[in-house]
Amino acid sequence: MQNVADREYCDVQFVEVHNPDHVHGHVYDVVLQVVDSTRLEDSLMLTPHIIDEEQKIVLAIGRYDLLQKTDHSLNIPKLEQLIGVPTCRVSVRLNYGLHNCLSILEEVAERPVSKAHPIYHQRDLDDTDAYRAYVHGILTETLTHAKDDKHQTRLERIDKVLTNPWLGFPIMMALLYFVFWCTFTLGAYPQAWIAGGIEGLVEWLNGLWTDGGWLRGLLIDGVLQGVGAVLSFLPNIIILFFFISLMEDSGYMAREAYIMDTIMHRVGLHGRSFVPMLMGFGCNVPAIMAARDIQNPKDRTLTMLMVPFMSCSARLPVYMLFVDTFFARHKALVMISLYAIGIGLSILFALIMKRTRWFRQDDDDTVNELPVFRVPRARNTAAHIWERVADYLQKICTVIIWASIIIWALEYFPGQDLNDLENSYLAMIGRGVAPLMAPLGFDWKMSVCLLTGLPAKEAIVSTLAILYGGDIAAAGFTPLTAFSFLIFVLLYFPCVATIATLHREAGRRWAIFTVMHSLLLAWLMAFAIYQIGMLLS
Repeated sequence: MQNVADREYCDVQFVEVHNPDHVHGHVYDVVLQVVDSTRLEDSLMLTPHIIDEEQKIVLAIGRYDLLQKTDHSLNIPKLEQLIGVPTCRVSVRLNYGLHNCLSILEEVAERPVSKAHPIYHQRDLDDTDAYRAYVHGILTETLTHAKDDKHQTRLERIDKVLTNPWLGFPIMMALLYFVFWCTFTLGAYPQAWIAGGIEGLVEWLNGLWTDGGWLRGLLIDGVLQGVGAVLSFLPNIIILFFFISLMEDSGYMAREAYIMDTIMHRVGLHGRSFVPMLMGFGCNVPAIMAARDIQNPKDRTLTMLMVPFMSCSARLPVYMLFVDTFFARHKALVMISLYAIGIGLSILFALIMKRTRWFRQDDDDTVNELPVFRVPRARNTAAHIWERVADYLQKICTVIIWASIIIWALEYFPGQDLNDLENSYLAMIGRGVAPLMAPLGFDWKMSVCLLTGLPAKEAIVSTLAILYGGDIAAAGFTPLTAFSFLIFVLLYFPCVATIATLHREAGRRWAIFTVMHSLLLAWLMAFAIYQIGMLLS
């Protein structure tokens, strides 16, 4: 609807609302609430909040054609009468109802706010239960459900299988295994082409530029080697986010939250808390921000603290490098184990935190409404992939380049000789933390790599390329130390941007708490894996 409002002949200002906090304390000409017709109860929960703020509001019932396909129907005139606000049907996909909605917006903008709205004199709606009861009563009067299953579409029948209590979880795990298998198998070919091209470029530049001093070393051994190591994983990133986009656009992400709802309730959280956690697989920053939609403040904060346990895409190049080198026969299995360990530890973390005075409370309600399972649109999928690829390339052009330059400089100085690495500034820093990391099986170079991952986890790959020349198999790593290293990368606190977002959304004390407990947990888990592995070997 935003493109409609931007037309020259429309001077009405309105906002599309997804969270009641967005309208609290503000006055708009008109508030346009776009309601998902396939998730009416959840979508309409915001309407009383907006009305209580004495905002002029128009309801736009979106995707009504999908509701009709399931043989359900909504009596919109009666809905408009009961809820007391102008209502229209729109479909951006079918380009339907947009001009009518625009006319209603302009008309409502000229009206005064009505104080005699039914909500104001029917009941006190200050708490969530009252709001939900109000919405449920309205839908009881206006929403007609299909009488039997004979009108079910093929996608609805598939949906019943995907959300089956016994089949849903195994299907979810099998699907994730397939996604990681495709990420490695299909991505191996373009990854090899990019890596080979960068290697050929390095050899060509070395032959062409034989006497360049420190500048040659900086550009070839520093920037090109460091950036090239991260860039080679771009095809894998594209493939992974292709599948993630399909799951998001089809509505399967919501099914995963539904499947995990029972497990989440056992630790005292709502199934909707799993949605930000799933988003964390892409990037922890928007995932933490997505937790804003969780109404309970304790659950909202705890969900934000759980998000950093999720393996964001920044960690993916590190995983792929080590898994491809040391676990070639079990790539998908090792990858899915890393994601599963992160989810498992996050649930254990929540279980413990729910017993503390900060988060102890009664359980919330369950996930009881799901969006219609639908066929993803190619345009949306391409847009999601491009968004992630653009973010990845932006990091390469900023954080990774600067990290590569800094690591090369610390390796080159003060002796101005890359062959004298043991006397470099980098070695001095590494030896300072080496005693702490030695029980994990890490030497000083591995410790330095972890330090460079603080601004962005992709920088670990570029640091490995600079320090080891791209050959970590001959650099002292073993499968045991490699897995211990991966566990540490999984668990120690995410990038600085994530901590800054957590500071803004949850407060300084929880940001500091996340830094401290994640470092401790990462060290303890890596220590246990390495020491137990050494005893068994």
